[in-house]
Amino acid sequence: MTIQAEMAADPAREGHYNLRLYVAGQTPKSLAAISNLKKICEEHLAGMYTIEVIDLLIRPQLAAGDQILAVPTLVRRLPPPIKRIIGDLSDSERVLVGLDIQSGEPPRP
Repeated sequence: MTIQAEMAADPAREGHYNLRLYVAGQTPKSLAAISNLKKICEEHLAGMYTIEVIDLLIRPQLAAGDQILAVPTLVRRLPPPIKRIIGDLSDSERVLVGLDIQSGEPPRP
């Protein structure tokens, strides 16, 4: 089952994030990753993202295209370059840095 949540009218526009979350079934870790990703996107990318959730138990052939070796895995397809984050996405700071939404450096005075 592929669940798609489109949050912006034009995914090709600059600043738009195209995100793909690979999960394996409805496990607690998969459900946590979906919930955490939606929360992070709403807080930091409102109106600027598309999330596609791909269940590899149903569509395992899609794992090869994005070189998925573990689940859950988040793949940022746009903007380039492609980025991958493995885990339930509970560490929002790590996710923000991994997606280049926020730098890992503290703000300068």
